[in-house]
Amino acid sequence: MARQAEAERERRAKVISAEGEYQAAAKLAEFTARSAPGVRIADVGEIGQMAALAAELRELGATALDPTPGGVRFQATPLVCCRANLQSRIASRILWQISCTPYRTEQDIYDAAMAIRWQEWFAPHRTIKVKVSAQQCPLRSLDFVTLRIKDAVCDRFQRARGTRPSVDTHAPDILIAAYLDRDTCTLYVDTSGEPLFKRGWRRSSGEAPLRENLAAGILHLTGWTPGTVLFDPLCGSGTFVIEAALMASRIAPGLGRRFALEHLLLFDRGRFESLRDELRAAIVPPDRGLIHAADRSEQALRAVRANLEAAGCAEAVTLHRGDALQQLAPADSGILVTNPPYGHRMGDREALEAFYPLFGDRLKHRYFGWTAYILTADLKLPGKLRLAPARRTPLFNGAIECRLFEFRMVAGSHRKPRPGTASSSTA
Repeated sequence: MARQAEAERERRAKVISAEGEYQAAAKLAEFTARSAPGVRIADVGEIGQMAALAAELRELGATALDPTPGGVRFQATPLVCCRANLQSRIASRILWQISCTPYRTEQDIYDAAMAIRWQEWFAPHRTIKVKVSAQQCPLRSLDFVTLRIKDAVCDRFQRARGTRPSVDTHAPDILIAAYLDRDTCTLYVDTSGEPLFKRGWRRSSGEAPLRENLAAGILHLTGWTPGTVLFDPLCGSGTFVIEAALMASRIAPGLGRRFALEHLLLFDRGRFESLRDELRAAIVPPDRGLIHAADRSEQALRAVRANLEAAGCAEAVTLHRGDALQQLAPADSGILVTNPPYGHRMGDREALEAFYPLFGDRLKHRYFGWTAYILTADLKLPGKLRLAPARRTPLFNGAIECRLFEFRMVAGSHRKPRPGTASSSTA
């Protein structure tokens, strides 16, 4: 079987040289889709969101899903790869695995990269960048490994086309990603380009804005659906409510941006634009009065309005100006989700120490019937709120380690006693 497969690849290589790069790459994509769907990995990087990402990818048509640390491996056709880039709200990027080989030395890695027909993946006028990450790798220098992979790619092009791609480390057309463990080198082509959390709608942001894909993943973790009331009383630039508005309007997060996959030779522009048209036709007007955001800063609310306009869902969110300690719940029940100020965002620790107990009291007295989800880097937050969390989920906002605390606001429950008060338990 292996020899037959190799013979078939050699036969198709002759077809490639005869028919031209673009048409031949299309044939290669069909062959890949027919025989064995290409293996890809969606890279998230947020602990706690792998199950949510796997569920999302399954809905988009991915198969053989395998959550791993930092991402979800899956199999898919090229069309599903396009869908994942356009429609995934949780992934950071979609990487296409093209080889996985054992190694012992840098030369082994060079040989593995040299064996790939890069000229069938992209044209030599495209700029490239190689990025290497590793875990338990025995080699001394990842910079040298990066150089050897780059040399292999360029040498392969020189042999096949008589020319070689240029390197652009800032804004490359093609990112080649390599991952090394103790004895295996896996090579990927990045199909996303800019990270997928860059939706294109952010016109204005506050200090340390929440990443869009993290906000979308948190909304999934809360169980929120577009028919449920949602409220962020400390909205900042509005990432939570804007992501919710996009969901409620069925606006695909990638509709307003470009992708690295458009530089690949197997890219089918016609099918891709048909998919875009399909997603635009699926947009619906959201129900009003279900998504609410508040902030005491008029500047923050102006930022939210600008971002909502850019996202195309300005009518989906009701904005309120006011202090979180004075805001009334917009409904008898719903989901409150927020990322309040904490040390990394606001340096006035004394003000925060005074704010948190008051905010906890506000939640207990004015939001019973609600479920509150609070993302924070302050792991002691429940004690400061004097609330007992029903669940805590580890997450990362960029490099900042956080927790998503869930508080079920039932009247008279989930309240921690103040220091010095008697406990109701007996010895």
